[in-house]
Amino acid sequence: MHKLILKPGREKSLKRRHPWVFSGAVAKIQGQPGAGETVEVRSADGAFLALAAYSPESQIVARVWDWSERAIDDAFFQERVSRAVAQRQELLDGAAIDAYRLLHGESDGLPGVVADRYGDTLVLQLTSAGAERWREAIAGALLEATGASRVWERSDAEVRTLEGLAPATGPVRGAREPTRIVVSERGIRFEVDFERGHKTGFYLDQRENRLRLQQLARGRDVLDGFCYTGGFALNAAAGGAKSVFALDSSAEALALAKANEQLNGLAGVDWVGGDVFQMLRHLRDGRRQFDLVVLDPPKFAPTAAHAPKAARAYKDINLLAFKLLRPGGLLMTFSCSGGVSADLFQKIIAGSALDAGVDAQIIEHLGPGPDHPVALNFPEGEYLKGLLCRIPG
Repeated sequence: MHKLILKPGREKSLKRRHPWVFSGAVAKIQGQPGAGETVEVRSADGAFLALAAYSPESQIVARVWDWSERAIDDAFFQERVSRAVAQRQELLDGAAIDAYRLLHGESDGLPGVVADRYGDTLVLQLTSAGAERWREAIAGALLEATGASRVWERSDAEVRTLEGLAPATGPVRGAREPTRIVVSERGIRFEVDFERGHKTGFYLDQRENRLRLQQLARGRDVLDGFCYTGGFALNAAAGGAKSVFALDSSAEALALAKANEQLNGLAGVDWVGGDVFQMLRHLRDGRRQFDLVVLDPPKFAPTAAHAPKAARAYKDINLLAFKLLRPGGLLMTFSCSGGVSADLFQKIIAGSALDAGVDAQIIEHLGPGPDHPVALNFPEGEYLKGLLCRIPG
């Protein structure tokens, strides 16, 4: 088997079970592995460390499949996939949902592999050379473990370019049509476009936070910034909000949000299109006020290098949100930027409150549900960070 031999002292992170090997840690490569091939990773003294998928185009030159000397084959993927699926079934039993994450990359021992379930359709996203090489085995294992009828691929994330991979979308197993499907989330239905929608079609990582909003919304005037297809806004309406004002820059997303409103027999949400930053300023200048503001913006910082610019954007929108809140009001604010740590995000929100001239309190830390686990040895897996803040009344 091909081997990656590390420089002296560069095995420490692997011994702590971090699953990435960076190119700068490699002293030499024995053999000529192709992209996605399995390689042995060994320390400078020759000791075995892990089996990993080789990625010659990436700074992360190898991603660990396993820490023991074993075969990486179809049976390996059947084992990993069936284990992850069984864990979801156990954790989500009776949750009244039919859309959730099945595979969560490194945290499920499958680097670069994400799979989401939407009813009878599984949407697969592969973002590493190793995952790409084992596409068919992963798809087959998913169908066997779930009993679903088809697998659709949405491997169009920008990170694939860092692996030297072209975008890949379309059916992997089963029928091509339809590319929209209606799913249910604790009594609220959403039409999901898994061919053109964000991520794999919907923000499944926000499911528990949408439910929390529904619990908080009764009798409140709610502002939902970056509302996408209505996940938070419709939960606010279903929860008995006095009013719901929902903003997004995408006309296509707003059209689907309105269709979802009708699908649920709800009415009265004020859907408004345009630049959210500008609309927040316009609302502030117009002295509009709300009892509850939700901010779930797109990813501002994919890597730590983008963090300074992202910090300014997060501070801008959260300062405006604090200005829009009445005394006693609530701010539910999120970051999905991997380059912004939870500690930095909290500091940004604290600075926003200070500049807005309010004394805000954190009353809850928010994150994804149990179908988005984070391995203790892989803190990078904790990308969604959220805070529920209150201005004392």
